[in-house]
Amino acid sequence: MSSFSLQDKTILITGASSGIGRSCSVECSNNGAAALILIARNEEELQKTLMMLAPGTRAETIIADITHCENLEELIAEKVDIVGKISGFIHCAGIEKTLPLKKHTPQLYNDIFAINVISGFEIAKILSLKKYKTEKSSFVFISSVAGMVGEIGKTAYSASKGAVVSGARSLAMELSRSNIRVNSVSPAMVNTPILEKMFDTIGEEASQEILKKHPLGIGEPEDVANACVFLLSDAAKWVTGSNLVIDGGYSAQ
Repeated sequence: MSSFSLQDKTILITGASSGIGRSCSVECSNNGAAALILIARNEEELQKTLMMLAPGTRAETIIADITHCENLEELIAEKVDIVGKISGFIHCAGIEKTLPLKKHTPQLYNDIFAINVISGFEIAKILSLKKYKTEKSSFVFISSVAGMVGEIGKTAYSASKGAVVSGARSLAMELSRSNIRVNSVSPAMVNTPILEKMFDTIGEEASQEILKKHPLGIGEPEDVANACVFLLSDAAKWVTGSNLVIDGGYSAQ
Protein backbone atom coordinates (compact mmCIF):
# COMPACT_ATOMS: atom_id res chain seq x y z
CA MET A 1 0.00 0.00 0.00
CA SER A 2 1.34 3.44 -0.92
CA SER A 3 2.21 5.71 2.01
CA PHE A 4 0.12 8.37 0.23
CA SER A 5 -3.00 6.20 0.41
CA LEU A 6 -5.84 6.80 2.87
CA GLN A 7 -6.76 3.12 2.91
CA ASP A 8 -8.32 2.02 6.23
CA LYS A 9 -8.70 5.64 7.38
CA THR A 10 -11.95 7.33 8.40
CA ILE A 11 -11.99 11.06 7.73
CA LEU A 12 -14.33 13.74 9.12
CA ILE A 13 -14.77 16.83 6.93
CA THR A 14 -16.67 20.04 7.69
CA GLY A 15 -18.06 22.28 4.98
CA ALA A 16 -18.42 19.24 2.74
CA SER A 17 -21.33 20.58 0.70
CA SER A 18 -19.33 22.85 -1.62
CA GLY A 19 -15.99 24.26 -2.68
CA ILE A 20 -12.84 22.98 -1.00
CA GLY A 21 -14.83 20.85 1.45
CA ARG A 22 -16.58 19.02 -1.36
CA SER A 23 -13.31 18.52 -3.22
CA CYS A 24 -11.62 17.20 -0.06
CA SER A 25 -14.45 14.71 0.33
CA VAL A 26 -14.08 13.50 -3.25
CA GLU A 27 -10.28 13.29 -3.19
CA CYS A 28 -10.23 11.46 0.16
CA SER A 29 -12.67 9.00 -1.39
CA ASN A 30 -10.57 8.67 -4.55
CA ASN A 31 -7.48 8.00 -2.45
CA GLY A 32 -9.02 5.05 -0.68
CA ALA A 33 -10.51 6.40 2.55
CA ALA A 34 -12.42 3.61 4.25
CA ALA A 35 -15.20 5.93 5.37
CA LEU A 36 -16.15 9.59 5.54
CA ILE A 37 -18.19 11.61 8.00
CA LEU A 38 -19.35 14.72 6.16
CA ILE A 39 -20.74 17.78 7.96
CA ALA A 40 -22.62 20.68 6.36
CA ARG A 41 -25.70 22.82 6.78
CA ASN A 42 -27.13 22.34 3.30
CA GLU A 43 -28.53 18.82 2.99
CA GLU A 44 -29.37 19.13 -0.71
CA GLU A 45 -25.83 20.19 -1.63
CA LEU A 46 -24.32 17.56 0.65
CA GLN A 47 -26.28 14.89 -1.23
CA LYS A 48 -24.59 16.11 -4.42
CA THR A 49 -21.22 15.56 -2.75
CA LEU A 50 -22.21 12.00 -1.88
CA MET A 51 -23.01 11.33 -5.52
CA MET A 52 -19.47 12.36 -6.48
CA LEU A 53 -17.66 9.94 -4.17
CA ALA A 54 -15.82 6.90 -5.47
CA PRO A 55 -18.01 3.79 -5.71
CA GLY A 56 -18.01 1.76 -2.52
CA THR A 57 -17.03 4.62 -0.20
CA ARG A 58 -18.89 4.47 3.11
CA ALA A 59 -20.21 7.88 4.04
CA GLU A 60 -22.25 9.25 6.91
CA THR A 61 -23.61 12.78 7.03
CA ILE A 62 -24.34 15.28 9.78
CA ILE A 63 -26.62 18.17 8.87
CA ALA A 64 -25.83 20.88 11.39
CA ASP A 65 -24.70 24.44 11.94
CA ILE A 66 -21.47 23.73 13.82
CA THR A 67 -21.46 27.23 15.32
CA HIS A 68 -24.77 26.61 17.10
CA CYS A 69 -24.84 22.89 17.77
CA GLU A 70 -24.98 22.01 21.45
CA ASN A 71 -25.08 18.26 20.79
CA LEU A 72 -22.28 18.09 18.22
CA GLU A 73 -20.25 15.60 20.24
CA GLU A 74 -23.29 13.35 20.50
CA LEU A 75 -23.84 13.50 16.73
CA ILE A 76 -20.18 12.68 16.06
CA ALA A 77 -20.27 9.83 18.58
CA GLU A 78 -23.26 8.29 16.77
CA LYS A 79 -21.36 8.28 13.47
CA VAL A 80 -18.19 6.89 15.05
CA ASP A 81 -20.26 3.97 16.35
CA ILE A 82 -21.30 3.29 12.75
CA VAL A 83 -18.07 3.75 10.76
CA GLY A 84 -15.35 3.43 13.38
CA LYS A 85 -12.85 5.73 15.05
CA ILE A 86 -11.57 8.77 13.18
CA SER A 87 -8.07 8.91 11.66
CA GLY A 88 -8.28 12.35 10.09
CA PHE A 89 -10.14 15.65 10.27
CA ILE A 90 -10.29 18.52 7.77
CA HIS A 91 -11.93 21.77 8.84
CA CYS A 92 -13.10 23.34 5.58
CA ALA A 93 -16.20 25.17 6.80
CA GLY A 94 -15.73 28.90 6.62
CA ILE A 95 -16.99 32.26 5.44
CA GLU A 96 -15.32 35.19 3.70
CA LYS A 97 -16.28 38.85 3.94
CA THR A 98 -14.72 41.70 1.98
CA LEU A 99 -15.81 44.99 3.51
CA PRO A 100 -14.13 48.32 4.24
CA LEU A 101 -13.09 48.80 7.86
CA LYS A 102 -15.85 51.35 8.43
CA LYS A 103 -18.39 48.57 7.85
CA HIS A 104 -16.72 46.09 10.22
CA THR A 105 -18.71 45.49 13.39
CA PRO A 106 -18.18 43.39 16.54
CA GLN A 107 -20.87 41.03 15.22
CA LEU A 108 -18.99 40.58 11.95
CA TYR A 109 -15.84 39.58 13.81
CA ASN A 110 -17.85 37.19 16.00
CA ASP A 111 -19.58 35.57 13.03
CA ILE A 112 -16.35 35.04 11.09
CA PHE A 113 -14.34 33.73 14.03
CA ALA A 114 -17.20 31.43 15.09
CA ILE A 115 -17.04 29.38 11.89
CA ASN A 116 -13.47 29.90 10.66
CA VAL A 117 -11.74 29.35 14.00
CA ILE A 118 -13.76 28.36 17.04
CA SER A 119 -15.92 25.61 15.53
CA GLY A 120 -12.87 23.85 14.09
CA PHE A 121 -10.95 23.96 17.34
CA GLU A 122 -14.01 22.71 19.24
CA ILE A 123 -14.30 19.72 16.91
CA ALA A 124 -10.56 19.09 17.33
CA LYS A 125 -11.14 19.01 21.09
CA ILE A 126 -13.82 16.36 20.64
CA LEU A 127 -11.80 14.27 18.20
CA SER A 128 -8.72 14.34 20.44
CA LEU A 129 -10.52 12.10 22.94
CA LYS A 130 -9.37 8.47 22.86
CA LYS A 131 -12.89 7.16 22.43
CA TYR A 132 -13.22 8.90 19.04
CA LYS A 133 -9.73 8.67 17.50
CA THR A 134 -7.47 5.96 16.17
CA GLU A 135 -4.03 5.45 17.71
CA LYS A 136 -2.51 7.97 15.29
CA SER A 137 -4.45 10.72 13.60
CA SER A 138 -4.07 13.94 11.63
CA PHE A 139 -5.99 17.22 11.78
CA VAL A 140 -5.88 19.75 8.92
CA PHE A 141 -7.27 23.28 9.09
CA ILE A 142 -7.97 25.34 5.99
CA SER A 143 -6.47 28.79 6.51
CA SER A 144 -5.62 31.32 3.77
CA VAL A 145 -2.76 33.44 2.50
CA ALA A 146 -4.93 36.27 3.81
CA GLY A 147 -3.72 35.21 7.24
CA MET A 148 -0.14 35.98 6.14
CA VAL A 149 -0.37 38.98 3.81
CA GLY A 150 -2.53 42.08 3.79
CA GLU A 151 -5.50 42.66 1.53
CA ILE A 152 -7.84 45.66 1.49
CA GLY A 153 -11.24 44.95 3.01
CA LYS A 154 -10.29 41.72 4.73
CA THR A 155 -9.40 42.78 8.27
CA ALA A 156 -11.80 40.39 10.03
CA TYR A 157 -11.27 37.54 7.58
CA SER A 158 -7.48 37.88 7.63
CA ALA A 159 -7.47 38.00 11.41
CA SER A 160 -9.48 34.78 11.58
CA LYS A 161 -7.21 32.94 9.14
CA GLY A 162 -4.11 34.11 10.98
CA ALA A 163 -5.69 32.71 14.14
CA VAL A 164 -6.16 29.36 12.40
CA VAL A 165 -2.44 29.12 11.59
CA SER A 166 -1.21 30.12 15.03
CA GLY A 167 -3.84 28.06 16.84
CA ALA A 168 -3.03 24.97 14.77
CA ARG A 169 0.63 25.28 15.74
CA SER A 170 -0.25 25.33 19.43
CA LEU A 171 -2.61 22.38 18.94
CA ALA A 172 0.25 20.52 17.24
CA MET A 173 2.43 20.97 20.31
CA GLU A 174 -0.27 20.00 22.78
CA LEU A 175 -1.72 17.04 20.88
CA SER A 176 1.58 15.47 19.82
CA ARG A 177 1.53 13.56 23.11
CA SER A 178 -1.67 11.91 21.87
CA ASN A 179 -0.11 10.99 18.50
CA ILE A 180 -2.14 13.63 16.69
CA ARG A 181 -0.48 15.70 13.98
CA VAL A 182 -1.95 19.15 13.34
CA ASN A 183 -1.25 21.30 10.29
CA SER A 184 -2.87 24.10 8.31
CA VAL A 185 -3.14 24.76 4.59
CA SER A 186 -3.14 28.31 3.23
CA PRO A 187 -4.55 28.69 -0.29
CA ALA A 188 -4.78 31.91 -2.25
CA MET A 189 -7.81 32.48 -4.47
CA VAL A 190 -9.52 29.24 -5.42
CA ASN A 191 -12.35 28.79 -7.91
CA THR A 192 -15.23 28.32 -5.45
CA PRO A 193 -18.67 29.88 -4.84
CA ILE A 194 -17.04 32.06 -2.15
CA LEU A 195 -14.68 33.55 -4.75
CA GLU A 196 -17.53 34.16 -7.19
CA LYS A 197 -19.47 35.99 -4.49
CA MET A 198 -16.43 38.09 -3.58
CA PHE A 199 -15.80 39.06 -7.21
CA ASP A 200 -19.45 40.09 -7.54
CA THR A 201 -19.02 42.30 -4.47
CA ILE A 202 -15.78 44.07 -5.41
CA GLY A 203 -16.42 44.53 -9.13
CA GLU A 204 -14.56 43.78 -12.36
CA GLU A 205 -11.58 46.13 -11.97
CA ALA A 206 -10.68 44.97 -8.46
CA SER A 207 -11.21 41.34 -9.49
CA GLN A 208 -8.75 41.68 -12.36
CA GLU A 209 -6.15 43.17 -10.02
CA ILE A 210 -6.47 40.13 -7.77
CA LEU A 211 -6.14 37.77 -10.73
CA LYS A 212 -2.89 39.47 -11.75
CA LYS A 213 -1.39 38.64 -8.36
CA HIS A 214 -1.52 34.88 -9.09
CA PRO A 215 1.41 33.98 -11.41
CA LEU A 216 0.00 30.48 -11.98
CA GLY A 217 -3.59 31.67 -12.12
CA ILE A 218 -6.51 30.96 -9.83
CA GLY A 219 -6.37 27.55 -8.15
CA GLU A 220 -8.92 24.76 -8.29
CA PRO A 221 -10.42 23.13 -5.18
CA GLU A 222 -8.63 19.84 -5.93
CA ASP A 223 -5.27 21.64 -5.69
CA VAL A 224 -6.02 22.26 -2.02
CA ALA A 225 -7.67 18.89 -1.50
CA ASN A 226 -4.60 17.03 -2.75
CA ALA A 227 -2.46 18.83 -0.17
CA CYS A 228 -4.91 17.84 2.54
CA VAL A 229 -4.79 14.21 1.42
CA PHE A 230 -0.99 14.30 1.73
CA LEU A 231 -1.18 15.72 5.26
CA LEU A 232 -3.71 13.07 6.28
CA SER A 233 -1.62 10.25 4.84
CA ASP A 234 1.26 8.34 6.39
CA ALA A 235 3.55 10.03 3.86
CA ALA A 236 3.32 13.10 6.14
CA LYS A 237 3.94 11.17 9.37
CA TRP A 238 6.78 13.56 10.37
CA VAL A 239 4.89 16.75 9.50
CA THR A 240 3.16 18.69 12.28
CA GLY A 241 2.84 22.32 13.26
CA SER A 242 3.32 23.36 9.63
CA ASN A 243 1.42 25.73 7.38
CA LEU A 244 1.47 24.54 3.77
CA VAL A 245 1.08 27.45 1.36
CA ILE A 246 -0.67 26.62 -1.92
CA ASP A 247 -1.16 29.89 -3.74
CA GLY A 248 0.09 29.79 -7.33
CA GLY A 249 2.89 32.17 -6.40
CA TYR A 250 0.69 34.80 -4.78
CA SER A 251 2.81 35.24 -1.64
CA ALA A 252 6.14 35.00 -3.47
CA GLN A 253 5.84 38.52 -4.86
